Amino acid sequence: MSGTVIVTDSTASLPAEVALERDIRVVPLQVVIGARVLDEGPDGATPDVVAEALRDFVPVSTSRPSPALLAELYRDLAAGGADEIVSVHLSREMSGTFESAQLAALEVDVPVHVVDSGQVGIATGYAALSAADVRDTGGSGEAAAEAARARGRGATSLFYVDTLEYLRRGGRIGAAAAIFGSALSVKPLLEIAGGRVVPRERVRTASRALARLADLAVEAAGDAQVDVCVSHLANADRAEELAAALTERLAAGLEGREVMCGELGAVLGAHVGPGMVAVCVSPRPTS
Repeated sequence: MSGTVIVTDSTASLPAEVALERDIRVVPLQVVIGARVLDEGPDGATPDVVAEALRDFVPVSTSRPSPALLAELYRDLAAGGADEIVSVHLSREMSGTFESAQLAALEVDVPVHVVDSGQVGIATGYAALSAADVRDTGGSGEAAAEAARARGRGATSLFYVDTLEYLRRGGRIGAAAAIFGSALSVKPLLEIAGGRVVPRERVRTASRALARLADLAVEAAGDAQVDVCVSHLANADRAEELAAALTERLAAGLEGREVMCGELGAVLGAHVGPGMVAVCVSPRPTS
């Protein structure tokens, strides 16, 4: 190993085979289910496990990776020959992971460029992939970090939830918004803005919410070449329906690619609850 190494966290939702192929190291966050503490991933906390716990009213919370864990990884990478590290993480407004990475960077002897993607989920994953693109073409660690920040700034992340209660419990959205969102069976559409979860629109039915998500995603894509991903927690049918609609409507911007579709990771799923459907539109870098 030599040169620049890209690190991200498990909330970035990168498929294991993609992370391996692109040489991106993934650090797990943890999910606490009752008395069990599990790393996010196929051998620990999975979306199905989290969804079942939430339905059964088992207490579920999440935990960032510790500075010590990240520092150990950074030291191992340096010992393996890394000259620089670019560590790309979910929004600092949503998690302490960015802060852990900053503290860990102080403990190692190689430069660590810590990036707040300002996003969550696959939008953070796309930011990490952009950093890897710059690295693979010979760019510096700082250039890779700036590419990740730019990709995060350019992304649009929208989602529908059956209820705002899970976000309220986790402190990710205000109590007033939670009460408003549940009134009169209103279905809330939310977005990530300034690194935070904020209300976008209100609709009356789940079907209308999904149709509106499609419209907003198409609007966000415009005429750009984009990467698009639909995510869900225990709502595969509606997610696949949305992905199919977007594949058709965004055909020109996808250049033959289909819209990715998959289940949301366990950590993010713990905060949005079963039934959530999200869409991320991330314009590809033009140079």
